[in-house]
Amino acid sequence: MDHKWEQFGDEIKQSVQDAVERGDFSRLNQTVNDSVSRAADAISRGMKNGGRYRDQNPNPGMAGSGNGAGASLNRPGQQNVRPQYPAQSQVRYLKGTSEKIGGVFLAVTGGAFGIVTLAATIIMLVMVAVTTAGAATIAGTLICVFFFLIFAGMFGKGIGMVSLVSRFRSYVKVIGEREFCDLGELATRTDRDLKKILKDVKKMIGKGWFRQGHLDENEKCLIVSEDAWRQYRSTMENIHRQQAEKEAAEERLKQEYDSLTPEVKKVIQTGDEFVKQIREANKAIPGEEISAKISHMEMLVDKIFDRVEQNPASVGDIRKLMEYYLPTTIKLLQAYQDLDAQPVQGENIISSKKEIEKTLDTLNVAFEKLLDDLFQETAWDVSTDISVLHTMLAQEGLTEDGLKK
Repeated sequence: MDHKWEQFGDEIKQSVQDAVERGDFSRLNQTVNDSVSRAADAISRGMKNGGRYRDQNPNPGMAGSGNGAGASLNRPGQQNVRPQYPAQSQVRYLKGTSEKIGGVFLAVTGGAFGIVTLAATIIMLVMVAVTTAGAATIAGTLICVFFFLIFAGMFGKGIGMVSLVSRFRSYVKVIGEREFCDLGELATRTDRDLKKILKDVKKMIGKGWFRQGHLDENEKCLIVSEDAWRQYRSTMENIHRQQAEKEAAEERLKQEYDSLTPEVKKVIQTGDEFVKQIREANKAIPGEEISAKISHMEMLVDKIFDRVEQNPASVGDIRKLMEYYLPTTIKLLQAYQDLDAQPVQGENIISSKKEIEKTLDTLNVAFEKLLDDLFQETAWDVSTDISVLHTMLAQEGLTEDGLKK
């Protein structure tokens, strides 16, 4: 700090002492206000000049430049000189030096003048107690109390600023060379409450100490580089897009389902129950080979009922599947599960299990054929469209034969 701060302090101290000694407080308020205003202006300039508290450059030919956040102050007519920073991708943190210096100044100034005004207040109170208090004495006492509160506030503000810088540097130390850090880790490593960590980080981002700082959507992670932030945003955009597409598809399916007749809805619900029973049987029956057959069957049956939902007119084509094939399939799977659970695998049990496995293969072939038949109408429509397209291309002379002609 330069001699200006001593001048500000001396002015206020002398003003208070003179007022106390003379008992004349008529000019005290204005004098102290002027001194505090000039001090506040000096602090503001110091913040903009990277923590160097100074007046504007008295030499018009030499415009000073700071290394803090902002351009230096110049006299009218001078060009603003912007500080030169390294590339944005290389600068992740400020040191918080200006904040710390400002905090120290406020704490020292507030503490020193707070003691003086407290002493003056005590003296004034004693005077009020032992003498007949006049209006000037009472006014002086109130003024002393008022300025004591101001300086106490300055002291508290300064301590808070210094403490914030200290916490910021501890967070930076925890993050190290990483591009992001979970706030929970900061809370654990610094032994602070997570909510207070979040409040600190938001304040530090607002102050620009984390030059490239961002919080994720859930405010759980601090991202300290633009590269990592761009990657995060790109990832989140993809996730949101996929989620939106999924929700749109689900809504579309819901609308399609709501438009179905009660009969078709009942068929689909029954089909879902069959698929569930097949899946549960697969979980209960060990063995890779039999499991693969049951998994294939589950997929086929699920696709069959999906097709019926897409084309409700085909519900009549799966009557036998619903009334006989699927109930029989479930019985076979349950029987296989019971046989496989026997502690002694005798010849009859092994033979029965093999017979059921062969039957499952037969059923899978049948289900594949049924699924293919359900797409027959679509195949006809596609074949018709292709035939019409070829005919039109030939008429326009755009097919290979037409070009030869």
